[in-house]
Amino acid sequence: MPGTISIQQAPSRDETLARMRAKLSAIVPDVELQVQADYAYQINLLKRELNAVILGHNYMEPALFHSVPDYVGDSLELSRISAETDADIIIFCGVKFMAETAKILNPEKTVLIPSMRAGCSLATGITVEDVRMLRAQYPGAPVVSYVNTYADVKAESDYCCTSGNAAGVVRHLLSKGHKHIIFLPDEFLAHNTAKEAGIPFVRASKDGAQPLPEKAIIGWNARCEVHELFTPKDVEDVRTQFPDVMIIAHPEVSPEVLAKCDAAGSTKQMVEYVKKTKADRYLLLTECSMGDNIAAENPDKEMLRLCSHRCPHMAQITLEDTLASLKKVQYKIELPSDIIEKARLPIDRMLEIR
Repeated sequence: MPGTISIQQAPSRDETLARMRAKLSAIVPDVELQVQADYAYQINLLKRELNAVILGHNYMEPALFHSVPDYVGDSLELSRISAETDADIIIFCGVKFMAETAKILNPEKTVLIPSMRAGCSLATGITVEDVRMLRAQYPGAPVVSYVNTYADVKAESDYCCTSGNAAGVVRHLLSKGHKHIIFLPDEFLAHNTAKEAGIPFVRASKDGAQPLPEKAIIGWNARCEVHELFTPKDVEDVRTQFPDVMIIAHPEVSPEVLAKCDAAGSTKQMVEYVKKTKADRYLLLTECSMGDNIAAENPDKEMLRLCSHRCPHMAQITLEDTLASLKKVQYKIELPSDIIEKARLPIDRMLEIR
């Protein structure tokens, strides 16, 4: 997002604070900005000394998101960037599976995460044993694992995908003649992707293979603990209060919620949608910091601030912990070499599909 680099290049702590105030005064209380500016200035000095690059996911809280990342975006965008960086250290301001992906793409580099507590309900919702069981139930069906999985699951997969290219990966496999695709682990994303691709969705079961139509996406039963909180009534209530609102949802929401929204897309696609369209007001159905970050970048757009769903894992990543991670070069992502080798192929296949 434009404007981030101007804060990064501030020549002093006071100028860092001034620039953060200019961008975030309507979003973050000033008493917080005064503290956060200290951390941001120190981080921006230290990362240059260490030849480190900071990647920031769109769900980072605003004071961090707008002050220290060299690159910001969604999982797909940051995966591509991490594969191309020449920095010695990558510090990933996101959750653990994202940092693991960066390590898989950069096995010789030091990859840090500010907090090891930053997990993911989807990543813990599928295991290697589950993948092997599904392969046995549906022999010949390729396995597509959402990037929101841990490295060992990726290593058991044929392709990875993100919410931004899930439909593209599915269409690619259909074009290669595959009729049944195992899509893991997010039930709602699998269901919504099946609908977009125009084929049925079938939920897998540990009790045995389900009967399949001629073509189908075979999904799992994990859900994002944030996105599953949104309900159709939430959408109806907002439209009652604000009939002219444009509602944009992340495809990890339920199909029933998605059907009531005006648009859907990955976090990057949400950002672009708000930038390129004109509406009286917007509401995002996704992690709440995302709406704050878009509001800070688009002061001319009215963003409804009705969201109360904050990802508890993304919230673990703070400026203070980011500084500590850099200072101590702590919380390194370490993966077995065989997992890195096996997981690299499905990620590379994902990155090749535009």
